[in-house]
Amino acid sequence: MSQARIGIIGSCVTRDLWPLADQAPKHLSYVARTSLPSLLSPRPPGLHPAEEPPPPLKRQQHNALRADIEKTALATLVAFRPTHLIFDFIDERFDLLQAEGGLVTRSWELETSGYMAASTATFTRIPRLSSGCDRLWNDAVREMAAVIALSPLNTCQIILHASRWAHTYRDAQGALQAFPPEVEILPRETANIREQNDLLARYEARFLAAFPAAAIVRSDLGQADEAHRWGLSPFHYVDAYYEDIRGQLARLGAV
Repeated sequence: MSQARIGIIGSCVTRDLWPLADQAPKHLSYVARTSLPSLLSPRPPGLHPAEEPPPPLKRQQHNALRADIEKTALATLVAFRPTHLIFDFIDERFDLLQAEGGLVTRSWELETSGYMAASTATFTRIPRLSSGCDRLWNDAVREMAAVIALSPLNTCQIILHASRWAHTYRDAQGALQAFPPEVEILPRETANIREQNDLLARYEARFLAAFPAAAIVRSDLGQADEAHRWGLSPFHYVDAYYEDIRGQLARLGAV
């Protein structure tokens, strides 16, 4: 059997299925910190990322940011020729920024980099829960289906990793605790867990309408873990969640 080549357009929710380097698939291409509209957008003007990551960004974080700004991620993924392409939409929580027809994701990495402060372009902010962002996303998911159909990606297995923000978490002592309704996603900015989960449900329904042959992996074990290596968050789950999803992916040959 040939070696699986795994592509991910998503977040750490999927990348963390393989927490250790020696557990990860040998062939893996990971696109993160983007949004479907930004992934498919022309490059926005006035943003000029450096070769080296500005502090405190790590190289992997900076690489994801550069790909979102420079619009290289999709071409890289096509050249990678994955056998399986996994989508998850947890990173679709950030607002978008638009200038002269180009879009970029307003991620923590972008805010931290200083690139916006150095930009000469005028950007308009598009709130994630706005009708404008909704229209952009609906157009983008249809465009993504067309891109895949007309590219070498048309031979890969499309997989939706359907996930939700957890309402509860296990604390360091193993006790069950509840998240507040609003949680921080950027410094001094919060998002409502219920609203984000409703958004994920809408996005996933639209994705499945565009990709009716997609396989779906999901788990009822999506409880957050205070001891998670990336810290406490509604989408940093207990180990059992990742084990469940890995098992489902194994049955699809995505290992």
